[in-house]
Amino acid sequence: MVKMMNTILKQDNQAASFDARTLRNALGNFATGVTVITASNGGRRVGVTVNSFNSVSLDPPLILWSIGKQSGSFPVFEEAGYFGVNILAADQIELSNRFARPSIEDKYEGVEVNHGAGGCLLLPDACASLECQTHSLVDGGDHWIFLGRVISLQESGRAPLLFHRGGYSVVSPHPSLEVHG
Repeated sequence: MVKMMNTILKQDNQAASFDARTLRNALGNFATGVTVITASNGGRRVGVTVNSFNSVSLDPPLILWSIGKQSGSFPVFEEAGYFGVNILAADQIELSNRFARPSIEDKYEGVEVNHGAGGCLLLPDACASLECQTHSLVDGGDHWIFLGRVISLQESGRAPLLFHRGGYSVVSPHPSLEVHG
């Protein structure tokens, strides 16, 4: 373990041979689902489109997501103690775009929501919605990483919205799985 830590420390001191745009392009090859993370606290409702979402543990049930340190929504997420994870369906691009724009004053205007634990907000017709309690907050460079404990969930079975190489995509079966008949 000590040898591994020394290797990591040596690597931390090496300058990267690529810029942020090159890294972003390379990471764009990893297709992800699209989520809208929501919270409310003290009368303020926030929501952000996030594709940095991942499962962490089944026992206990933990997930993670990250938010930029400069985000104006961060204080509400930090203080709320609860948040909702809405995994968007393939036909919810408009919701993804709405919650991705920091310039919209009230992202919830005209959007139906259901209320979950601790005031988290759940979007109807999502593939799945998770109600989470903040488990911990981790410093992740230019982002904060939220670890959340899933306390309740709903699943619709709808096809998910995907994000790949800077654009939206949908799930389709791999050609090798097609039935020939």
